[in-house]
Amino acid sequence: MSTTSITIYQNLGKLFYAIAAIDRVIRAKEYAKLKELVKKDWVAVDQLTDEFKTDAAFQIEIVFDWLENEDKDPNECYDDFESYYKENTPHFDASIKKLIWKTANEIANAFSGRNKAEVILLTKLKLLLAS
Repeated sequence: MSTTSITIYQNLGKLFYAIAAIDRVIRAKEYAKLKELVKKDWVAVDQLTDEFKTDAAFQIEIVFDWLENEDKDPNECYDDFESYYKENTPHFDASIKKLIWKTANEIANAFSGRNKAEVILLTKLKLLLAS
């Protein structure tokens, strides 16, 4: 088991939380979209499991839930993801970057389209993924 990979999923949880929470309200549709995409797309990324033999991709939801329960600052969560990304760029291949972008966009669009705060954060993410 690669702790780096589990850490990637945990940091993706921070990113997707930041996207959903940037407007200070996490909508049920945003959370439902996250859960749908984890099951549909992220579980298929690899065969990695956590210490409980659960697919490591579910770390995305676990971290998202914890951050929401703790009412963490979405900007700090995005900054944490950005730092992790910059330190671990080789672990993010083109297909993972594409999936990150798809997931972030679908979460932002899940509830009546994107608002200004989401557009700003998505723009930062797009620039980060292109770097």
